[in-house]
Amino acid sequence: MRPGGPDPVIVVTRRWPAPVEQELARRFAQVRFNPDDTPLGADGLRAALAEADVVLPTVSDRLPAEFFDGEPRTRFLGNYGVGFNHIAVDAAAKAGIVVTNTPGVLTDTTADTAMTLLLMVARRAGEGEREVRAGRWTGWRPTHLMGADVTGKTLGILGMGRIGGAVARRAHFGFGMPVVFYDAADAEPRHGIPDAHRVGTIEEMLEAADFVSLHMPGGGGNTHLIDAGRLARMKPTAFLVNSSRGDVVDTDALVAALRSHTIAGAGLDVYEGEPEVPAALRELDNAVLLPHLGSATLETRTAMGMLVLDNLQAFLDGRQPPCRVA
Repeated sequence: MRPGGPDPVIVVTRRWPAPVEQELARRFAQVRFNPDDTPLGADGLRAALAEADVVLPTVSDRLPAEFFDGEPRTRFLGNYGVGFNHIAVDAAAKAGIVVTNTPGVLTDTTADTAMTLLLMVARRAGEGEREVRAGRWTGWRPTHLMGADVTGKTLGILGMGRIGGAVARRAHFGFGMPVVFYDAADAEPRHGIPDAHRVGTIEEMLEAADFVSLHMPGGGGNTHLIDAGRLARMKPTAFLVNSSRGDVVDTDALVAALRSHTIAGAGLDVYEGEPEVPAALRELDNAVLLPHLGSATLETRTAMGMLVLDNLQAFLDGRQPPCRVA
């Protein structure tokens, strides 16, 4: 695969928005789409790496190190998403495969989702909708489904990158929320909030916040970063929001904390074993659960796909892909 070389064989592992699939078909003659949108599974992904020059996976396609053993035909993995902990990028790079992702284009949409979860769990919106749909609502009364105010409460951000900063701006300028944050990076990322307060430890942030929003990459040292001990450092009136990666939170510890009211509630868009969500979590009224909708708008999902194409075209032209991660 080089400028002027043969047309690459491209495997798209899931359905993409129609405008992106149409653009792929226009540019390339050998694109294998997935019209049924059925997950390829381990065998299908192995076959794709063996048979295709380019594989375009998503967050639901797990590509562990052993998939890159031998001599896979694939030279380029264009990940449809910003997170890439589902790909063993070091093993891919060792096998001579370039890996890219799609940062930036989904920042605002994912921040909107985090704020949706925050508002829903604070105001018990999930419980209320279930009550209405089930025909169990008996009318207005002073003590019915009393939630928590958001305006003026302290927001804690774990990971003050693009998305964490976008959530902080929405909360601070939209709801008057003071912002306290922890970020392991050396930079001072205040994202236009001059009085955002940076703390030195995760625990200090958890203790100060009324709402905690997680914006960390998954895998590695971030696995179960929020465990039983750290949940216990939160206020009993506080809420946890996770729109980053499911494995950042110890699910069993979270279920226990919600059951015992160690914390008041949680809003989740991501889970450790997606798409499986434990029954113990699904049964809790003080948990708002969304099906990984973080970037799910037509505009954003289309922009993500077009960015994958930009990365792929750069690679095929012999240029450095703009969003290369390995």
